[in-house]
Amino acid sequence: MKKLVGYITSSIPNNSFTVDLALNMKEAGVDILELGIPFSDPVADGPVIEKANQIALKGGFKLKDLFEVSSKIGPQMDTLWMGYMNPFYHYGLENFLQKAKEYGIAGTIIPDLPYEEAKLLKSSFEKYEKANVSFVAPTHSEDRIKKVVQNSQKFIYMVAYAGITGSGKSEDLSGIINKVKKYSDTPLYIGFGVDEKSCKEKAKGVDGVIVGSAFVKHLIDDSLSNNEKIAKICFAAKEIKEKINE
Repeated sequence: MKKLVGYITSSIPNNSFTVDLALNMKEAGVDILELGIPFSDPVADGPVIEKANQIALKGGFKLKDLFEVSSKIGPQMDTLWMGYMNPFYHYGLENFLQKAKEYGIAGTIIPDLPYEEAKLLKSSFEKYEKANVSFVAPTHSEDRIKKVVQNSQKFIYMVAYAGITGSGKSEDLSGIINKVKKYSDTPLYIGFGVDEKSCKEKAKGVDGVIVGSAFVKHLIDDSLSNNEKIAKICFAAKEIKEKINE
């Protein structure tokens, strides 16, 4: 069965809601949670997730909120922290990984951490037995794909196109999929622009999909009550999970 990875931004509108939403998403078919760490300059994310980051920061988000949420979700759901390197650097990567071990968080997704730098940090991830997810993109050469995926952990995050999340572009990815599969048996999941309409097509040839903006747009919709937000996100999750496994 193909897997569904679901992204939500932490602590919108508050910590307890994030916990409720995450656990409901699990029931709706989300296999792995990407718990977003709000940051002021989310360079790989589109306008929906960027707005969510701004809302969380204006609401007073601090790392202690992430840890509080994680302590309740981590033991119950396969969870990764998704964030940019700046917070990891300032708080201390080893401090983060120690917290991840304490709360049962599986590892990290850090889109602005290049492969070469990630390689230098490998010993820290190994020390705490945590994964750092590798990225591949359509612009990568075969030699680079081979380097990036050979020691990949948890899953490989395939960027569906060059650009930002949520913009829904389409490219023929069969070539890059074949190259990744040639060098790694690690599950390959596709992200960027995956929603209820595109998921079935995008899931072809890969082991799962990563969905962010299609969920977060409901999370930041002020016209919805908290219960309605959970209902809409979970309905979308069920639909996507069914479609990618048809």
